[in-house]
Amino acid sequence: MKIIIAGAYAIGTYLAKLLSRNNQDIILMDEDLEKLEKIGSDYDLMTLNESCTSIKALKDAGASSADLFIAVTDDENQNVTGCMLAKALGTKKTVAKVDNDEYVEPDLKSFFEGLGISSIIYPEMLAAQDINNGLKMSWVRQRWDVHGGALVMLGIKLRESCEVLNKPLKNICGPTDPYHVVAIKRDDETIIPSGNDVLKLYDMAYFMTTKQYIPYVRKVVGKEHYVDVKDVMVMGGGRTAVRAVKTMPEYMNAKIIEVDESRCEKLNDLLNNDRTLVINGDGRDIPLLQDEGIRSTQAFVALTGNAETNILACLTAKRMGVRKTVAMVENIDYVRMAESLDIGTIINKQAIAASHIYQMMLDANVHNVRFLMTANADVAEFIPQEGSKVTRKPVKDLGLPNGVTIGGLVRKGVGILVSGNTMIEAGDSVMVFCHNVNMKKIENLFN
Repeated sequence: MKIIIAGAYAIGTYLAKLLSRNNQDIILMDEDLEKLEKIGSDYDLMTLNESCTSIKALKDAGASSADLFIAVTDDENQNVTGCMLAKALGTKKTVAKVDNDEYVEPDLKSFFEGLGISSIIYPEMLAAQDINNGLKMSWVRQRWDVHGGALVMLGIKLRESCEVLNKPLKNICGPTDPYHVVAIKRDDETIIPSGNDVLKLYDMAYFMTTKQYIPYVRKVVGKEHYVDVKDVMVMGGGRTAVRAVKTMPEYMNAKIIEVDESRCEKLNDLLNNDRTLVINGDGRDIPLLQDEGIRSTQAFVALTGNAETNILACLTAKRMGVRKTVAMVENIDYVRMAESLDIGTIINKQAIAASHIYQMMLDANVHNVRFLMTANADVAEFIPQEGSKVTRKPVKDLGLPNGVTIGGLVRKGVGILVSGNTMIEAGDSVMVFCHNVNMKKIENLFN
């Protein structure tokens, strides 16, 4: 595919690195030559030191024959304009990053498509969804609902209380058991497991199950003693914090600690409800945290723009007895460090946004692509066509590539866990997990 990325900022550079590894034809545009030189010397891609709102520059970049134009500069107006121009020049699909939550209202989708913008992403909204999914279940690091919860994926850190450690998976999650383990992160290794693999202490394990069996999974992993989150303390009052607090379940109460006094005043205007208290102070101030009741708080969410601050704040909160911590870590280089420190759920807007954009590279029968950053794996929802290869044989005879497993499927709204004897039917929504496998290869099974 020919892909033009406008904006050598966090999301743009992350996407450029990710896609260049898949041998895509990438052109990265930006007005900052220094940024382009830094990434261009390390990765197999072309760079163009121009603005994405220049028609001449877009023509030079090959917008007339591009498959995908991705505008992720720091200027929302540039992104929207660049997409409109690229589409008018002949680009097949366009995606724009915005900073205005009004633009992502569902009823505006056709309006923007009419302007030439195929998809709009608001990273803060996507991050807020992941934060709240994590807060709803204090014992889970990551949760992903498929088809309204017909299938549920749970990422869980395994502790000593887990009942299913050191047992072959074929003995604990066979065809009749209500969950499957679809991926394991062990130290720096990612495992797409087979029946002979085992779960070990401190693994990050990804379970696929159905909503009614979530309590059962909670029991076998030994997390029944975790309390539900009702009181949340948030450090940092930026856009992600505002979006997260606005969309929290009604039974949760939040305290936002923000160091900037003028921002606190703005937050009071934005969050005018009786469930949110805005506090002017430094979230690293331990006496302040104690005065505000951190020892009786079930969750601490660090959302400042500084990754080191967020990591250290979550470590402090854990030492003060907070069970659930969430840290926004925008610097990809710090993600592994944050994982090794066991700080809890890690939020990275680059990876979240990249997952949504990556979906646009794939065929129309691929949906809900997610990049599991902690496990360095992809998960996507495939819908097989009539007569496709995946519908002709039981799953055990499909010859799936190494690093690929099918976790479950949704058929007529009902979640079904897949076993070796399962026959996949056209129209099913099939959840596929991949590690070190180009997802384009898997598409062939479903077309």
